[in-house]
Amino acid sequence: MNIGLVIVGDEILSGKRADKHLPKVIELLSARGLSLSWARYVGDDRPHITADLQHAFRSGDLVFSCGGIGATPDDHTRQCAAAALGVDLALHPEARELILERMREVAAEQGLPHEPDRADNQQRLNMGVFPLGASIIPNPFNKIAGFSVRDVHFVPGFPVMAWPMIEWVLDQRYAHLHRKQRDVERSVIVFGAMEASLTPLMEDIEARFAGVKVFSLPSVDHPQWGRHIELGVKGAGDSAAAYADLRQGLEQFGAKLGPELVR
Repeated sequence: MNIGLVIVGDEILSGKRADKHLPKVIELLSARGLSLSWARYVGDDRPHITADLQHAFRSGDLVFSCGGIGATPDDHTRQCAAAALGVDLALHPEARELILERMREVAAEQGLPHEPDRADNQQRLNMGVFPLGASIIPNPFNKIAGFSVRDVHFVPGFPVMAWPMIEWVLDQRYAHLHRKQRDVERSVIVFGAMEASLTPLMEDIEARFAGVKVFSLPSVDHPQWGRHIELGVKGAGDSAAAYADLRQGLEQFGAKLGPELVR
C-alpha cells in the first residue's frame, strides 16, 4: 500500500514556519518498516486543497493530511475534504462530546462556570464538523479530534498533536502493514564515471530483480569525496543479490570504487 502525505498551510510555503512533518512522518513510518511514497505541499487555497484531496481519495493510498482542520477563516481542509468527496459536513457526535468535555476541563482549570451556549464555545464546536461518514482520530493533547474518511486521515498542523495522532492511526488501523525489518539500502561511492555511461547497468539490475530500485545520487562538490556518484539499490526485493551484481558490473566497467554505505 503506497503512503502519501499532504501538508497544508500558507505559512509553510511562505517560509514563516519550517515544515517538520515530512521528516517526522518518514521516521514514524521507518520505525514500522514502512516508507513514504509521495508528499505534497499546498497553501490555504480551497480549489488547490480540494484537487489534492480528490487525488488522495482516488488513489487508494494511505494518506495523512496535516493542517487546516481548525475553525478559523483560514482553515479550509474540512470543507475541502467534503467537497472532494461530494458529501455534506455535519457535527460529529463523538467529536462534539470531546469538545464539550474539553470546555468543562478548561472552565474548571480557570475557576469559571461551564457555559456551553456562550458564543465562543459554540464556535469551538465547529472543530467537530466533519464530512459525513467520517470517523474520529483521538487527540491526546487537548481532545479536539481529527478525522478519517476511508484511508485518508486528517490531523492538525501542530506537531505536538499531529504526530501522536498519526502514530495512533498507524498502530490501530494499519498494524497489519507493519514489517519487523525495513528495506535495506546498499550503495557504493563511484569516482570517475558519468551517469549516462552507467545507465545500462542500472536498467539491467532493475529488469532482473523484481521489487528492487536502483538509485544514482551525483555530487559535484562533496566536502569529503569531491565529484562522485553514490550508486545503490533499495526496495523489498533481493537487494543483497542485486547489489552484488551491481558491484560486479561496476568492476567490469572499470569504475573506481570508494566506500560502501548501508542504511
